[in-house]
Amino acid sequence: MLTYLPEYGPFRAVSKLLAVIFLLSAPAYAEPVKIVALGDSLTAGYGLAAEDGFVPQMQAFLDNQGVDAVIVNAGVSGDTSAGGLERANWVMPPDVDGLILALGANDMLRGFSPKLTRRNLSQIIEIAQGKEIAVLLVGIESTQNFGPTYKASFDGIYAELQKTYGVDLYENFMAAIARDRDLEAMRPYMQRDGLHPNADGVGLIVGDMGWSVMELIDRM
Repeated sequence: MLTYLPEYGPFRAVSKLLAVIFLLSAPAYAEPVKIVALGDSLTAGYGLAAEDGFVPQMQAFLDNQGVDAVIVNAGVSGDTSAGGLERANWVMPPDVDGLILALGANDMLRGFSPKLTRRNLSQIIEIAQGKEIAVLLVGIESTQNFGPTYKASFDGIYAELQKTYGVDLYENFMAAIARDRDLEAMRPYMQRDGLHPNADGVGLIVGDMGWSVMELIDRM
């Protein structure tokens, strides 16, 4: 014989209490990790179809690895470290967990003082750490255009910042393309300008740097 509880009086109050207890004890589902990629044309995806850029390919890499993360594209073509510093606060709102900081290439191409680049990147890192945002600093290797002294000074920026601030470091954005390849062997992975990777080149970069991004997420 089935007994039905009335929907009024103390029985209804107990039912509501049980419902509240159930909701409070239910597991909380965390939001995906949110990572901002702050950079220049290499981050923005210059010259590429939308789906072939650095951020979409990095997102696909993380998705394929089962990582619950969202990558936000804050790359601006032509941007310098100074431009990135100007944007730093508003591209890192309170819901951001991580930062891929990939600036300096345009500083180098324009021959800016390495001291200026270092100072700007330092301030961006300090802003991020002040917001308790984990940072993956991505370097870029200087060309020989301004001589060996300039190259040595510029190339040393990123390791110095890693040592000073304890951030994660991926030494050279273009490492996966440049590693073990001369200029001729790099051509199939570059756009015609010789400066920006094509879709296949971005694929190589993401396939290598992606593991550093995953390590950053693991430490959050």
